[in-house]
Amino acid sequence: MQIAVEPSRMLWNYYGQKRPPFAAEVLAGQESVWDYPRPPKLVPDTRHISVVFDGLRVADSDSAWRLLETASAPGVYLPSRHVDMELLQSSAQRTFCEWKGEAVYFDLSSPRGVLRNVAWSYPNPSRAFANIAGCISFYPGRIECYIEDERVRPQPGGFYGGWITSDIAGPVKGAPGTGSW
Repeated sequence: MQIAVEPSRMLWNYYGQKRPPFAAEVLAGQESVWDYPRPPKLVPDTRHISVVFDGLRVADSDSAWRLLETASAPGVYLPSRHVDMELLQSSAQRTFCEWKGEAVYFDLSSPRGVLRNVAWSYPNPSRAFANIAGCISFYPGRIECYIEDERVRPQPGGFYGGWITSDIAGPVKGAPGTGSW
């Protein structure tokens, strides 16, 4: 679904206004991405998180970090000690986030081949995000990611790596027409 937003409404949340009129209804047990802060905030997550590819357990953790940012699906970062780092190889891909700093990317090697840029990390994030230094996040559109027993859906578009589950009310940025959110 493509949502058109009037330019005058684009910065609504930055000034503490209510959710935009196009925000989904928040059902019991859900949280709205429109209530997340900007700048983003890290919160601990003790739910069971797992990442699987072709029957291989790539990651398994109950001590992750969620990154919450207005209009975005939560990002999930796992301590590298909970990731089978032997399956990951450094990629040449690099990006820069205005909040966290430079991200490095990883390919995943398996008997079925290589998944390119399936995960990323911030080796030296900004001070505000020091808790995720060296933690690994995965693109749920490229590899199976689970929170508890629910398979995560990817954030729309190819750039963002947010994790969408049934407890998230959107819409979330990433689809065409949402770049200004």
